[in-house]
Amino acid sequence: MAKTIITASLTGTATQSPNLPMTPKAIAEDAIACWRAGAAIVHLHMRDDNGFGTMDKERFRETQQRIRDNCDAVINMTTSGEFDLKNNSEERRMEHIIELHPEMASFDAGSINVVNGDIFDNTTTFLKKLGAVMLREGIKPEVEIMDLGMIAAADYYRSEGVLADPVHYQFVLGFFSGAPATVDNLVYMKNYLPSGATWSAFGIGKAHLPILYTALALGGHVRVGLEDNIYYRKGEYATNEQLVSRAARLIREFNNEPATPDEAREILKLRKR
Repeated sequence: MAKTIITASLTGTATQSPNLPMTPKAIAEDAIACWRAGAAIVHLHMRDDNGFGTMDKERFRETQQRIRDNCDAVINMTTSGEFDLKNNSEERRMEHIIELHPEMASFDAGSINVVNGDIFDNTTTFLKKLGAVMLREGIKPEVEIMDLGMIAAADYYRSEGVLADPVHYQFVLGFFSGAPATVDNLVYMKNYLPSGATWSAFGIGKAHLPILYTALALGGHVRVGLEDNIYYRKGEYATNEQLVSRAARLIREFNNEPATPDEAREILKLRKR
C-alpha cells in the first residue's frame, strides 16, 4: 500500500484564526495532536507576544523540546524570517537551525512580492549560504515552489551543489503573486520536476481541497494546517487537528495509508539522528 506523507503547518507569520496556536506550549500541543491524527511532519513558525511571526530561537527550542518529549514527528522549521520582512537578516533566518538541528527546514527557491508591498527576499547569495548550512548540518531542505521559475532556480542550485539530490519540493499554490492554485498548474509544474524527486503540495484558502485531491491523484504528498487555510468548510473555523484528520481519512479512502514519521524519514531519505 502506498504511503502518503501529511505535513501539518501549524501557524505562519500572518494568518489569524481563533484556533491558531501562538505560544511554544500551544504550538507543541497542536503538533502532538496532529501527529496522533496522522501527520508525519510538523512545520514550525513561531509567534511573539504580540502575535507576529518571529525567528526567536528560544521559542523554537522550547517548542522542539516539547514535541520531542512526546512524539517522534519529523520537525521542519521555517527559515522565512520575521513578520517585518524589512528587518530580516540572513543570520537571523539561519541561527535557529544551526543551533537546534531540525531534520528539515524550508528553502524558498526565489523572491516574490507580498500583498502589503514588501518583497519576500530570497537572493541567490542568501540561498547559497542557506544551502551550505543545511548540507553541513545534515538538514533536509524543503524546497518551496511558488511559481514555475522557482523550479528552474532549484535546478540551478542543484547544478551548483547547493541542493543535493533527491530534492524534496513543496508546491505553494495560490500565493498572492505566485502560481494560481489550479489543477492544471499543479499537473504542469509537477511534470517539470527532476527524476527521483519527492514532492508535496497545498492550495491556499478555498483551493485547499482541490489541490489535496490532485496531489493524491498524481502520487504526491500533502500539507494541511492553519498557516494555509483557516476554514474546515465555508464559515466554519478549523483546527489543525481537524485538517489533519480529514486528510488522513481522504488518503485512506484513496487506498493509500498516511506515512508514519519513520516511513516519511525513509521516503525523504532523511539523515538518521
